[in-house]
Amino acid sequence: MTVVSATGLRKAYGSHQVLEGLDLQLQPGEAVALLGPNGAGKTTTLEILLGFVRRDAGTVDVLGEDPARVRDEHWRARIGVAIQGGQDHPKWRVYEFLRWARAHYEESTKLRGVDELAATFGLEEHMNKALMDLSGGLRRRLDLAAAVINRPELLILDEPTTGLDPEVKRAVHDVVVDQIDNGTSLLLATHDLAEADRIADRILILNDGGIVAEGSPNGLRAQVRGNAEVTWHQDGANHVHVTTEPEEFVHGLLLEDGVSDLEVRRSTLEDAYLALIKNGAN
Repeated sequence: MTVVSATGLRKAYGSHQVLEGLDLQLQPGEAVALLGPNGAGKTTTLEILLGFVRRDAGTVDVLGEDPARVRDEHWRARIGVAIQGGQDHPKWRVYEFLRWARAHYEESTKLRGVDELAATFGLEEHMNKALMDLSGGLRRRLDLAAAVINRPELLILDEPTTGLDPEVKRAVHDVVVDQIDNGTSLLLATHDLAEADRIADRILILNDGGIVAEGSPNGLRAQVRGNAEVTWHQDGANHVHVTTEPEEFVHGLLLEDGVSDLEVRRSTLEDAYLALIKNGAN
């Protein structure tokens, strides 16, 4: 069964068309990242898939249900969610929030412990803080902890590591990858190209209300071959050469004497992303 299937999604706010016929598929155990500039429709797409926002047109199926019509709490319990802007129960303490989140799944055998989550997300020293007193980064950690508390079938994350320091970001990535390895499907909206590169099997690049490119991280790089930069040391000097045929150039270099520190820099995911966004806008 396809985990998420959306066809012809359209959504406008007033005269502004946010989504214009967007199609999206997510398979079991797959990790898909949505990339795109601000206003491209990433968050709106996630909110429609969760039933938080009503679409203007199109069809949606998430875990066998239309999220705009489903009222089944068991369905919602199969989905872990961390989206921007959550500020419920501002006077609750962190430990109270986690216990409340965990109580929704009391009959589950997959539950993570509160202490385990606190350690994983670096919350041990903040358990007695009120939610309204948390920094943006700490609130993101807490939202993510709650999202994975029941090891969900589908995990939907919107900018999950914004404001987190590198150490906590790595811990979050490890938890997300562990979820995927154990069968969870992931839909991730992010501006962090390195995050998408590390986690996603497939990347969808959104712009102007639709998908302008999609593929694996390596596949997107291959779509934008561009120039490669070759650097090396020879005869006491450093050299740089830009070429569209790096293999042929390097082969010639290796026939010469005294070549060392040879390196080839190919197109990065960032290069591909920027080129594809530009091409999609033209």
